[in-house]
Amino acid sequence: MTVLLLVSSCDFTMPRIAQHDSIDSIMIRRYDRVESRYLTTGDFAALQEMNTVYPTETRALIEDLLKLGSVSEVDINKKLLDFYQDSTLQNVIYAAETEYADMSDLNNQLKKAFAKLRKEIPEIEIPTFYAQIGAFDQSIVVDDKAIGISLDKYLGKDFPIYKRFYEKEQLESMSREYIVPDCVVFYLISMFPMANFEERTQYERDIHFAKLSWATNYVTETELLKNDYTQKVNLFMREHKDVSLKDLLTMENNIEFDM
Repeated sequence: MTVLLLVSSCDFTMPRIAQHDSIDSIMIRRYDRVESRYLTTGDFAALQEMNTVYPTETRALIEDLLKLGSVSEVDINKKLLDFYQDSTLQNVIYAAETEYADMSDLNNQLKKAFAKLRKEIPEIEIPTFYAQIGAFDQSIVVDDKAIGISLDKYLGKDFPIYKRFYEKEQLESMSREYIVPDCVVFYLISMFPMANFEERTQYERDIHFAKLSWATNYVTETELLKNDYTQKVNLFMREHKDVSLKDLLTMENNIEFDM
């Protein structure tokens, strides 16, 4: 399992999940609803659905996010159910299902963003999307085929429980408006990784992430991922209008951004 911590409230992991490669097919699958039914009521039918309709998502949740053990263990379902009986997590489940009863706005935003991304980079694959409820682990789970959205990390900066675990600056990005930009930026990270990452300077790493953030702002038509480094990239792109989005994301020489 490769894990890369990129921002204070979000990180990146790589399970394996299937895809459909069409803008029109983009729709967040509601794994969270099935999950919440089992975790709040112990509904056996919900557990069966988790294991038959969403087997890969369930494996990723149990083994990669929560690290409760293997899905093949005899008592793993009881471990999962017991884990979420904590009153804090029960409140989080209820809050997530209330806040995200309707996700049509997010589906439309994802379609718009990935349509624009594909227009700029026609060969890029379109992943599948699903929602889940974790335990304040990864915000976005990504591989080259799917994106999992942990709703427990997007309940709003004023969500009371967050104040027990996160600093004020972290809370700013833990709201609904960040879901689509986070999906895009972490997917771009998986598509355009930095070669020889461990050997690069911190400046080169910061500029690489800034290029991905700038691209995200561009395709989502927001400015949520913004800092001094994205400003450097913005200035560069304004002065080099012949540079395409793909050129920006694949260029190796970051010295040009030192202005």
